[in-house]
Amino acid sequence: MKILMFGRGVIATIYGWALQWAGHDIEFYVRPGRAATYGDTVDLDLIDTRRRVWGQRVVEKWPVRYREALEPDHDFDLIMLSVPHHRLAEAAAFLAPRVGQATVLVFGNIWTEPLAAIGALPVDQIAWGFPQAGGGFGPDGVLRGALMPSVVFGTLDQPPTDRERAVRQAFREAGLRLKEQPDFRGWLWVHFVSDAGLFSQGLRLGSLSDLAGATRDLREGLLAARELLPLLEARGLDLRRHRGGVLLFRAPTWLTAPALAWLTAHVAPVRVNFAAHSDPGAEEPREVCRDALAEARRLGISVPRLEAAEPSFAREGTGRA
Repeated sequence: MKILMFGRGVIATIYGWALQWAGHDIEFYVRPGRAATYGDTVDLDLIDTRRRVWGQRVVEKWPVRYREALEPDHDFDLIMLSVPHHRLAEAAAFLAPRVGQATVLVFGNIWTEPLAAIGALPVDQIAWGFPQAGGGFGPDGVLRGALMPSVVFGTLDQPPTDRERAVRQAFREAGLRLKEQPDFRGWLWVHFVSDAGLFSQGLRLGSLSDLAGATRDLREGLLAARELLPLLEARGLDLRRHRGGVLLFRAPTWLTAPALAWLTAHVAPVRVNFAAHSDPGAEEPREVCRDALAEARRLGISVPRLEAAEPSFAREGTGRA
């Protein structure tokens, strides 16, 4: 399969590497002028858990190819679109007239209605998924992160199409297990509020990396996410369809917070993932918290912990999300 990764972000790079390892033809679309800045290799330092529970460290210079233009008559089979949720509308608007015959894998957080979030992208060419990997580029340009053994795919209450099945097969060929979510819209929203809860406390400390091993702060993050669950119900989500997804936040925090603290401090893939999110200026965590808080206020849902953390993510000069 010929695959175009939209941008050279963390997720695009990690999965591009994994898919190329499986024999797929990978290119990256980047903004004009970026290819020369990036150079023709990516320095990787990854924990790859596809074959070993505790992961295998991979350190290598991975040769990559870039393109700075995309015409509608291209021959890509798949375009992987993994961008911060607040950049999705912009990216979708750029891609819509340039999709050609490719399937577009929308691969990341969404907080609005999914079909509205993709704008003018052709619905019959969309596949929905979510990564199970993470990390960050350090000041030295090295991508440090972790690739988990599975990846999430979903549909909006309908069976996968032939295009969606072909995308799933590509990820299977890369040695990844698939987790299917039939109510993908709901799953995305549960994930979004879980991010908002943890991000709010990470930002209060400085960055997500500061949460690693911090039992008390992780407890506050779990409780912040718990306070957001009524917001999902106010949006019409049936949480009974997502019992597994909300269990971490409904369970007693005297049990879950120490367990999560131990995982983030001692289990290599989880520790590396948290440690790599050390940029205090990262915008996406702030946007996640702002959007969750704005929706809670719109629907009249009390979220005291998220509100208390608001000074850590408010837009500069406003004091409010």
